[in-house]
Amino acid sequence: MPEQSGDYRVVVFGAAGVGKSSLVLRFLKGTFRETYVPTVEDTYRQVISCDGSVCTLQITDTTGTHQFPAMQRLSIAKGHAFILVYSVTSRQSLQDLQPIFEQICRIKEDAPRVPVMLVGNKSDESQRELEASEGQALAGKWKCSFMETSAKTNYNVQELFQELLNLEKRRTVSLQVAGKKPKQPKQKDKLQGRCSLM
Repeated sequence: MPEQSGDYRVVVFGAAGVGKSSLVLRFLKGTFRETYVPTVEDTYRQVISCDGSVCTLQITDTTGTHQFPAMQRLSIAKGHAFILVYSVTSRQSLQDLQPIFEQICRIKEDAPRVPVMLVGNKSDESQRELEASEGQALAGKWKCSFMETSAKTNYNVQELFQELLNLEKRRTVSLQVAGKKPKQPKQKDKLQGRCSLM
């Protein structure tokens, strides 16, 4: 399918099994599947508002393995914004994001202006290896925004994508399409740890 200039491309990276596809499908379709199905690369589209007109939010859900470095570089080169997902139940999944973040900085010359969200998924799990403060600290080091989510319980999923669009400074992008008002999040559900990109 040909890409239109009106597309706003978000790329989701993270290790296998951290819940990238679950977050995307929960956001777009409101569904959650218990079984793990590995992704090679899927692209989803959603109509959103962009500079007052309608455009397409294109979400690329990447593979959790590093078998395809050329695909990864292409996704970064074409992406406008990035979601870096780890599981709060796996310290290794957070460490796996370091080379991806470094690659985004290398490929995107204006990296500080590129919206990046660091996301600790599976916040509903009791078997944590990582506290929110550790994700927060890394986001501070990377100068990006941070949020914990749960695709399973639908915690902070809508807020994640809205906040990512809020970080876009070059144009006004919103999940809201004319006539549809988004529901305001409850105070306790609001984003924790806002780091702004300079």
